Amino acid sequence: MGNTELSKSKAFTAPIVGLIVLGLVLFIPAGTLRYWQAWIYWTIFSILTLFITAYFYKRSPELLARRKQVKDQKTVKKIPAFLNLYILAYLVPGFDFRFHWSTVPVWVVVAANLMVFLGYVFIIRVFKENSYASANIKVEEEQQVISTGPYGVIRHPMYTGLLVMILFAPLALGSYWAVIPGLLYIPWTVIRIKNEEELLLRDLPGYRDYYTKTQYRLIPSVW
Repeated sequence: MGNTELSKSKAFTAPIVGLIVLGLVLFIPAGTLRYWQAWIYWTIFSILTLFITAYFYKRSPELLARRKQVKDQKTVKKIPAFLNLYILAYLVPGFDFRFHWSTVPVWVVVAANLMVFLGYVFIIRVFKENSYASANIKVEEEQQVISTGPYGVIRHPMYTGLLVMILFAPLALGSYWAVIPGLLYIPWTVIRIKNEEELLLRDLPGYRDYYTKTQYRLIPSVW
């Protein structure tokens, strides 16, 4: 069995492990499985994660292989460590549920879960357009500039989807307090994008023309 086949055979391993870890992160702080907001969020996230894995397993297995790589090129500047505390947006809600710190209306929880769903669907659309979208910042051989679909409007649509998902996750999980650490994802994303563009402008042929023609990075008419 070649390396490609081996990679395909393990395509579902990382997503399933990730979903298990997410479940632990949500329910252990809550101290109960009766955390209904977490069940809604986890179910939506799980369905879309397994769907996207199955879809690209058949259509673009090379994308899944790239998504498993997490090490950036050494030339990319590091993001300040404290900004990674945005991850508390997923830990705080469980404690919030256990100790009743917040009272988030049901309609807000439902609306926030809808936004999370739409953010994830948007990311799937981005992946369909660009098989080089990955978890790490690097330029690969034969990589080309993508300027169609969402990339025709903003330069980094994957981060737009992620921003929507993470900013609405606290409310989807029934916590106002978790919004505070979640906001750290905004400067985290800004620095990440600037680092990525520095590399792309230097190493990806044609990116400078695309950079000039496509004005906005993350949100149309904003930035």
